Formats: sequence, C-alpha cells, structure tokens
Amino acid sequence: MKQRKNGLYPAVSDELSAVMKSGWADTERRGLEPIAQAAHTATRRAALSARFPGERLVVPAGNLRTRSNDTDYPFRASTEYVHLTGDQTEDAVLVLEPLAAGGHEATAYLLPRSDRENGEFWLSGQGELWVGRRNSLSEAEQLLGLPCRDVRKIADELREATGPVRVVRGHDARIEAALTDKVTAERDAELKVFLSELRLVKDAFEIGELQKACDSTARGFEDVVKVLDKAEATSERWIEGTFFLRARVEGNDVGYGSICAAGPHATTLHWVRNDGPVRSGELLLLDAGVETDTLYTADVTRTLPINGRFSPLQRKIYDAVYASQQAGIDAVKPGAAYRDFHEASQRVLAEKLVEWGLLEGPAERVLELALQRRWTLHGTGHMLGLDVHDCAQARTEAYVDCTLEPGMVLTVEPGLYFQADDLTVPEEYRGIGVRIEDDILVTADGNRNLSAGLPRQADEVEAWMAGLRG
Repeated sequence: MKQRKNGLYPAVSDELSAVMKSGWADTERRGLEPIAQAAHTATRRAALSARFPGERLVVPAGNLRTRSNDTDYPFRASTEYVHLTGDQTEDAVLVLEPLAAGGHEATAYLLPRSDRENGEFWLSGQGELWVGRRNSLSEAEQLLGLPCRDVRKIADELREATGPVRVVRGHDARIEAALTDKVTAERDAELKVFLSELRLVKDAFEIGELQKACDSTARGFEDVVKVLDKAEATSERWIEGTFFLRARVEGNDVGYGSICAAGPHATTLHWVRNDGPVRSGELLLLDAGVETDTLYTADVTRTLPINGRFSPLQRKIYDAVYASQQAGIDAVKPGAAYRDFHEASQRVLAEKLVEWGLLEGPAERVLELALQRRWTLHGTGHMLGLDVHDCAQARTEAYVDCTLEPGMVLTVEPGLYFQADDLTVPEEYRGIGVRIEDDILVTADGNRNLSAGLPRQADEVEAWMAGLRG
C-alpha cells in the first residue's frame, strides 16, 4: 500500500497485521433484488449488440480525478456506462464479448470489496474503512443482472484480445492503452455516436426519473424564494447553496453548475461564479436542476423579481419571452420537425423586437438574417437525460434534423438578454436578462411539461412568490 510521505506510522507490525485480519463478521448480502432499471439496461445492451455484431465493445466508467494533492473530485461515472449498466462505480468497465453463435455476452468488470488479507481495507486510501464498503462481485451480479468479474485483470485480458474492438474513449487511459493497437479513432467515434443516439428516446424508467428530477427542482426553487432576503444580505451564493441543499437531500447532486444570476449577471448565459449582489428591484435568473440518484437531471429556468413584483419594463420583456416559450412548447409534438419549436419561439421574439423598434422589420427579414440573435443569443432548447445536454454526439440528421417522436425529452428555453453596455437599446433595457425554461416530454398525442409544477405566467409567478414569502 502506498503510504503518506509524512505518515505517523511508517510500518505495520506482523502482530498488528494479524489482529486486523481477524474478528470481522460476515457482511455479505444475499438475495438482493435487481436495481429498478436492470430490465431497461439489458434492452439497451441488446440494441448495442445488434448494431455491432462480431465486435468486442468496451465501455469504461472512468476513474477518480485529483482535485488537489491527495483529494479527489466526487466521482461521476461516464454517461455511456451508466446508461448500459445502471452502475456508478469508479474504474468499472463494461465489455460485450462477441459470441460465435451471434450476439454478445456482457460482463461488468468491477473493483471487488477491498481485500482483508493484504490489509487494503484499512491501509489503502480507497479501502473500505476509509471511503466505505463496495459491493462484492456477487452482490453486484444480483443488482445489475449481469456477470461481474474483477476489473484488476481486464487490462491484461484486453491486451490479448483478438478480432475487431471498439472502445468509448476519454474515460480510462489504462483501458485505452491496453487497446492502442486494436482500435481506430474513426471506429470508436461510431460507437460513441450510436450510444449517444441510443438515448434520444427515453424509456419508462428514464421518464420517471426525469419527472422526479423536475419535482425536486421545483421544491428547490421554492426554497430559494423563501430565502431571497438572506441572499440580499449576502450574495448569489446564498441562492446557490440553498438549491444545492435540496439537490443533495433529494438526489445525487446538481446536474450542472447552478446559474444564480441576479441583476445584469442575468445577461451572461452561463453565469456560475454566483458571487454577485442580489438587489431588490432587479431580476434573478435561476437556471438549476436536481440530478437524481440514478443521475438523470432536470434543467429548469425561472426569472424572478427579487422583490416579488415585476416593474412595467421587466414585465414587458418577461411577457415577450413567455409568449415565445409558449409558442415553442405548442410546437412540440410527435411528427413535428425538431427545429419547429425553435423557429416558433424565435419568430415571436423577432416580432417583439421589431414592435419595440429595436430592429427594422419585417420579422421575416429579421429571421432570414438572424438579426434577433444579438439579444436571443442561443438555440431554444436541447435534448435532456443523463446529461444536461444529452445525446451531444448524435449526428445532425438524428438530432436537430430529426422528427420528434414519443419518449423524447427536450428543453424549451428562449431568452432575451440586453447587455449592460449595449448602446443599441434604450438605457432602461440595459442589464435585463430573462429566460424561461421547461422540460418537455413528447407524448403520443402532444407533449407533457415535466416541470409544470413551477408557475410561468407573470401574475402567477408574483402570486406564487407572495405565498411562499408570507
């Protein structure tokens, strides 16, 4: 075991070693039920097997990453690995071994429980007494519903592998090194693309988890509204910390860095420093999502008047974004083009910018030249799932050029952002940013707003805030 350089105990006596090996109860768990998504992960693996017949497929979970010296970042397994197994442990690897008769045998290679014979369980910084108990391989087999083997042998086995191999890159350098003479970047990219597109349509388990994430997120937004007075006395970090508490209590974490943007910070799309002042009379743009224990995340934005009431100009801009979002949500339905909701939302915003005299019309000209983008900046939404920007490696024709179908989940999130130094707009507009974002499930007959638990219309927002603040 690697010892700390300045450790107080430079050696372990034979007597202490013997004492530590003995006197421990049998804690093996038996008769475990499979995890809730086990049947779904098996279906996903079957789809993967069918796509790449006769090829060995390697999907690593990834490794711990050093934050500083001997402290690590919290581990988050790779999305591809989690989607195919439901497991979240570091150093794990899923291998689909091709069978002569067709199909594949899937095996999860995992770290077994830390060894009590060699002292790993109490001497290693990753041992059981330091970081907690791991599942045994037998326990993992019961939970995951697939064979499990010791991952410490996998690199040597892969070095001896013959035949075509593909690996998901970017997660485990040790695995990639073992396969360096057996894989190509092009073939591995095809595997990554397929696994990304495999997540485009969510199954019943995934939809349930996304609904759970949205429900927890709504409660997190309520928590924030209740403590806005404390945020005014401190900073945006009070908002960040308040939402984070809900995420950790009801889920695994936040699904991405929370954007707690007050005042002119709301015009910065990904303001995650969250160190600015919170002032009465200004707006708070809160873009945050709870990630469930199974790693599915919500992605919701509300723009809230910090004092509980929109000013006339704030309401005018807010109502324009609300109308834009509603037009986008209305365009989400099976059989529609993915781009339809974006175009519907952008049309409303272009018309408003012309109406306000900020752009020369007609709106068709504005849209053709995309002039509205000075103040709208970003696309109107994206796929959502295990990643906040899910399916990011999918082909253009399978994503933004696709036809919507039931089971897809996407965000609809138009915004208007008037920068504090924008001399092309009246002074009173400057420093105002508004975004409204909801998570929308495509259903057989239209759509369902998974985040409908939070009000969107301006009057409803004000009434909701008043009710929470007493």
